[in-house]
Amino acid sequence: MAPVSVVSPSHSTCQCDHSHKIKNAPANLKTKASKQEPIEHALEDIFGSKLRLTTFTTDADVDPIPLNWYSSDPKVRGPVTPSRYKSGLAKHNTIGAHGGPYSVYHALSIGTKQLDAKHTPDYTNAHPPVNFEQQPSWSEPGKIVSIDPFGHLAPWLFKDLAVAENVEVKPTMSITKAILSIPEIKEAVQKGELKPDGEIVLNEEGEMAVSKIAVDPVWYLPGVAERLGVSENELRRALFEDTNGMYPELVTRPDIKTFCPPIGGITVYIFGEVENIPREDKRLSLRVHDECSGSDVFLSDICSCRCYLIFGLIEAAKEAQKGGNGVVAYYRKEGRSLGEVTKYLVYNARKRSGDTADAYFHRTECIAGVKDARFQELMPDILHWMGIKKIDRMLSMSNMKYDAIVNSGIDIVERVEIPDEMMS
Repeated sequence: MAPVSVVSPSHSTCQCDHSHKIKNAPANLKTKASKQEPIEHALEDIFGSKLRLTTFTTDADVDPIPLNWYSSDPKVRGPVTPSRYKSGLAKHNTIGAHGGPYSVYHALSIGTKQLDAKHTPDYTNAHPPVNFEQQPSWSEPGKIVSIDPFGHLAPWLFKDLAVAENVEVKPTMSITKAILSIPEIKEAVQKGELKPDGEIVLNEEGEMAVSKIAVDPVWYLPGVAERLGVSENELRRALFEDTNGMYPELVTRPDIKTFCPPIGGITVYIFGEVENIPREDKRLSLRVHDECSGSDVFLSDICSCRCYLIFGLIEAAKEAQKGGNGVVAYYRKEGRSLGEVTKYLVYNARKRSGDTADAYFHRTECIAGVKDARFQELMPDILHWMGIKKIDRMLSMSNMKYDAIVNSGIDIVERVEIPDEMMS
């Protein structure tokens, strides 16, 4: 049996008497110490006085909730449960934490006692306002490996199990309805390019009705490894080492096959009736858009991504007005998934050397060592979740996106280029 990895927190391991140092310390040091003490006590109240660094498959108390990733029956499939709270330390079946990058802010809220670790979410009336019927692709081996197909229903599907097993079950997806109000859409209405119909384009102001899906990633590690052409061991080792050992269970728990990575997810904007999306007799226009906050939100001078986003939204609305569907899938992959820090360094290098946009990849590789880290191979999963089998109009000329979608088994009938007059 492997030993259980337990140590005492550093503030309680030292047996020396430091009281004289605090007593005679400068006032600012006393203040820091007094502020630190409540936080340390808060953590002890929640987690106990010992730190368990990791768990091992052979630990006597390890008994994870069964998770059968490709089962079509959600009760057999089981919930995604990464949390250590309640009985989760022994029973969790997923590495990582809920919330993607926001899990760190959750931890800060717990550590500073602004959030009660024992808080039980009340999901009354939080269920989806529209119904996405379960698709065969949800359980087809290899088809969906980077999101939890049942994530939008988890608190309701597994409510009884959560109580019986004394574990936390949280959603990794949520669905809502909304109205978009965007200046360029209003301009399109004023120019007559979009006509209000009261259902999709609601009025002369260009307000548009949409259904929205928010998705946090959940990786089924064997499937992700296969999709990326590496072994599961290689994937686990890379994730463990390059995050500086942040998730030791990637190494110590080969029996746990799912991982909530600390990365951004997806927001999907759907125009038209969602139940028509899987129907091949209904036309679909779709844009996959990777985040570029500088242009999408702030219209920065060196980037022109927003015009592509507006183009996608307009064409999606037009398709829905014709009785089909329009979809814009927005991925949090800032700076080709290299981040804004790297992105701005590339901008500096380009401006000072007179580079043009077509040199962006080269400049990026010079600084980051890789041209692109978006791994579009994982991108089509949300399309399969929606039941998409055919895209009539792909609102993008990106070969990487096209290849990823087609290679995943979705047909693309036509690729549509943005009009020159929309480029900025």
